[in-house]
Amino acid sequence: MDPVIIVGAGPVGLTLALALARQEVPSVVLDEGPGKDDVRPARTAVLREDTAALVERLTGVAPGGLGLRWTGWRSVRRRQVMSEVTFDELTPAPVHLAQHDLTGALRAAVAAEPLVEVAVDSRLDSLEQERSGVTAHTRGPRGTWWRGSYLVGCDGPRSSVRKLQDIRFPGRTAVERHAVATLRTELPWPGQGLLHRMPPWRQSGPSAAEVTARPLPDGAWRLDWLLPPGKELVTPEMLVARIRETLAGWTDGTTPPYDLLDTGVHTVHHRLARRWRVGRVLLAGDAAHLLGALGSQGLDEGLRDADNLAWKLAPAWHHGHHEALLDSYQAERRAVVAARLRAADQALPVLRGGGGLRHMVPGAAWGHDALLTDGHLGRGPLGAPGAYADSPLAPRHLQGEVAVDTPPGAPVSDVRVTAEDGTFVRLRDRLGRGALLVVLIAPGTGVWDRKHWVSAGVMPRLAAAVTALPHPAELLVAEEYPGAPAHSVLLVRPDGHLVTALSGVRPADLYAAAEATLGGAVKQEAEAGSGAR
Repeated sequence: MDPVIIVGAGPVGLTLALALARQEVPSVVLDEGPGKDDVRPARTAVLREDTAALVERLTGVAPGGLGLRWTGWRSVRRRQVMSEVTFDELTPAPVHLAQHDLTGALRAAVAAEPLVEVAVDSRLDSLEQERSGVTAHTRGPRGTWWRGSYLVGCDGPRSSVRKLQDIRFPGRTAVERHAVATLRTELPWPGQGLLHRMPPWRQSGPSAAEVTARPLPDGAWRLDWLLPPGKELVTPEMLVARIRETLAGWTDGTTPPYDLLDTGVHTVHHRLARRWRVGRVLLAGDAAHLLGALGSQGLDEGLRDADNLAWKLAPAWHHGHHEALLDSYQAERRAVVAARLRAADQALPVLRGGGGLRHMVPGAAWGHDALLTDGHLGRGPLGAPGAYADSPLAPRHLQGEVAVDTPPGAPVSDVRVTAEDGTFVRLRDRLGRGALLVVLIAPGTGVWDRKHWVSAGVMPRLAAAVTALPHPAELLVAEEYPGAPAHSVLLVRPDGHLVTALSGVRPADLYAAAEATLGGAVKQEAEAGSGAR
């Protein structure tokens, strides 16, 4: 079987290559550049808890070693503190890191992975596909033809793959513009992110209704000033004046010493590709979607694309083309990103409207603050990880389902589990290997050696049911899970989303849920429907 061709060697393409390699699927990454990235401290990303865990699983480097986990977040309007968040085990902190550091860690992991080949200076200029595979041609010093089983375009907003497949990319241009500066200085709230709306000091140039400060390692900060609509040129002189005024406003009128590391203008576009799959060609990351207004992070969603797609491509690569499973990638991921874009489009007129901030009803400022905070911290409709409740892979009509705190289709909580070899691990450590996870909730097992309970109670029957599943699965045991009754059984997808929770050991329901998760139920329904016609 030919490898998967991945076009683009950014964070999404490299993540996909590593995720496929963990499931024994080879890939070729076509990198149009020289194989290294420019150092741009002003180009950063915020990763939510589960995407940060994905990076750690793939690279072996904790994202906290690449970036900074915030200790808290505060929101200020004029001079009034509107809200403060302290991060702890119940409120996990996002990780803020420079994108070149993330890409560097991914490149290092790829270099040590024998199943991944990187072809530098290779720019895609044509591709053809037929029922058995894909052929791509690159130009450049290593211009040649490449043969692949599938091809995934991770080649950014101006995606050649998307254009060659004639896929429309509708949406809005310049939804928001931000002046950006990364600098090293001391601020009064070390380690905490800040959202400051309507700062009371006078800004140089066009007024800034909002500025954010997000900490990075080594005393660095990224500052973003929301620019008014229009195309006013942000000059170096204007930006330096704005830096000095802002820092002085935060430190009682005196500008503290600072070392300016990088500057830029960040323009946010909102676009969504009409199709994410054409036969054996798929899109991921910025090639498929652009978002980022109101604090949402497009790269975080791109990594989720790679995680979702990898475990679906792996069975198709190993066992043959699987339409229902591959179609579910677009159905799930496009719906989630579309919902995020709709939420931002609904909020923008309220938050950025011409008179919205000057004619507030009582309490509106608090509501606006909460909405923006959710976007920046990965909560609520603007920022929370998407759930696949309406996925075509969701099982139907299971008699033994029971409600837990995680809705079906949502990411699972990262509880401690006992693995089959008796070791204690985190649930997220077992993700991304291509296997389904079956988790028995058994209070008290954590204080006993595994040999005392592995052959007792419901374990033998559950172990037999797991062995009989239509896809490889790993049996894990947890003492507790939020909202789960004792002896309930959770079925978890390889990307960490909950399939279902069952009340006790129900082999028939467990089998049906696993079959649906692999697209079997969808396939059967389609065949039944075609037969009826």
